[in-house]
Amino acid sequence: MHERDLLAQVQAAIGAHGAWKLKLSTAVSTGRSDDEPASVCRDDLCRFGVWLHGPDIDPATRESKPYQVIRRLHAEFHQCAGAVLDLVKRGDQARARAFLEGEYTDRSATLIRALTLWKSELQAASELA
Repeated sequence: MHERDLLAQVQAAIGAHGAWKLKLSTAVSTGRSDDEPASVCRDDLCRFGVWLHGPDIDPATRESKPYQVIRRLHAEFHQCAGAVLDLVKRGDQARARAFLEGEYTDRSATLIRALTLWKSELQAASELA
């Protein structure tokens, strides 16, 4: 995979995963969502997850520490997002909001920081090439 393709995927993931907070916040506020917790908690269904788990990533990238960290953090992010939606679907808005503002926010911020760091590392590597 070319560095710029990798960079584009990481950049898109930053935006897409950042947008989830608004989506979940809306679900908590309204008490409903079209998304199913069982699907949201899977880290291999979103566009980034399909790519992250798919065949387009070369073995060297898969073995790299940034990839391994992102893959773990991405899975944790989706577990938290699914947990928020599960609470919404059960009608427990108070716990859903607490989870959204607590653990979900922490996991999301950690994922975005890690993606941003990976993006910076990829940009630096492409400038050296």
